[in-house]
Amino acid sequence: MSTKTVSNRNEPIIENRDQLVAAIAKGEKPKDRWRIGTEHEKFVYCRKNFSAPSYDEPGGIRDLLMALTEFGWTPVMEGENVIALSGPDGAVSLEPAGQLELSGAPLENLHQTCAETGRHLKQVKAIGEKTGKGFLGMGLWPDKTRAELPIMPKGRYEIMLRHMPRVGDMGLDMMLRTCTIQVNLDFSSEADMAHKFRTSLALQPLATALFANSPFLEGKPNGFLSYRSHIWSDTDPHRTGMLPFVFDDSFGYERYVDYMLNVPMYFVYRDGKYIDASGLDFKDFLKGELAVLPGEKPTVSDWEDHMSTAFPEVRLKSFLEMRGADGGPWNRICALPAFWVGLLYDQGALDAAWDEVKHWTMDEREALRSAVPAQGLNAALPGGGKLLDLAGRILDISSAGLAARNCLNSSGDNETGYLDPLREIVQSGKTMSEQLLDRYHGEWGGDIRRIYDEMSF
Repeated sequence: MSTKTVSNRNEPIIENRDQLVAAIAKGEKPKDRWRIGTEHEKFVYCRKNFSAPSYDEPGGIRDLLMALTEFGWTPVMEGENVIALSGPDGAVSLEPAGQLELSGAPLENLHQTCAETGRHLKQVKAIGEKTGKGFLGMGLWPDKTRAELPIMPKGRYEIMLRHMPRVGDMGLDMMLRTCTIQVNLDFSSEADMAHKFRTSLALQPLATALFANSPFLEGKPNGFLSYRSHIWSDTDPHRTGMLPFVFDDSFGYERYVDYMLNVPMYFVYRDGKYIDASGLDFKDFLKGELAVLPGEKPTVSDWEDHMSTAFPEVRLKSFLEMRGADGGPWNRICALPAFWVGLLYDQGALDAAWDEVKHWTMDEREALRSAVPAQGLNAALPGGGKLLDLAGRILDISSAGLAARNCLNSSGDNETGYLDPLREIVQSGKTMSEQLLDRYHGEWGGDIRRIYDEMSF
């Protein structure tokens, strides 16, 4: 989630709806300027007892952030608290219960992405050795209740934590108990954005299945392969889901603006503080009639903040965010951007991927999205067969797209090798969740703490 560093008060105000559209359209870039931005979260735990450390305990999250400054990171403050770090590799930030996130820099190729990931994990492991902390790569805390988890001192989280229970039963689980991997990708035009949005939204359930890695809740199997994905089904119906309007022929920037204008607000940021605007209407803000800031109109940053509070399976800002994957180990972090870059950054691959899914009805798309959290690659495909049957074809298309990019590392390798962990899943027919469940029922003898040996960085 976004971390604010400056106030919005002195920015030009929004005078008309065209400025809302322009905030999205400004992301248009020619193909040679397309970049890859990868975000990945991991759980932090104390090695001595597997507890989740609080923010301010000795050796806790605050100390961990400050220790990372020895690698050149600069603290970002909210009041008296360091709540993030900035540096050449992007930003390190905190999710609500202390999940540690790297929001990587915009990079040209996947070799750079994987090198960035490797640098980050080397740094946090070094700090973990000094502070007695470990880092778990999964989509869901496998053994923690909500009550066992700390809350980070960030203003927007206080507002969201109060609001979430009003609109869904699992919003607090989303905030406190989940981790994800995401990739942010560019578009060249409104038409290119729409093509990429439709294709990636239709295929997001496949990404969820391939990266399913959250089969345990409070120490026991939870009946799902991606419980993290299931959580989103009961978080907040106003700001989640598959967005049927994206598949309309008329879809473009203005239609997404209309969608965002109907998403209730969370907050407004002024003078270093978050003002609770939960449930209020951004359209009232445009008229200068927002109850918590009477007479004020929004700035472009207010609009960008508001766009960050919608959580559909694919999200549009001045770039597209792929949001369907569980958190996971190092090679999965590299595999997710590889999967989507191969599909979306080569025109032939993009067209071929859309051809695979363009005939699905909206009901069929919704049915697949609903089935995947529990069934994974065994979910029924529209028209017959299983999602596993489609997975191999889509991976072939992604691989062809990566090969066409011809981005080579110093050893002369292209980017296709980053898909290997996904090919292994398709070949075995078993997601990471299913592999972990096999171990839980077998060699682990039901001891969930064995997962810390298996899935820690």
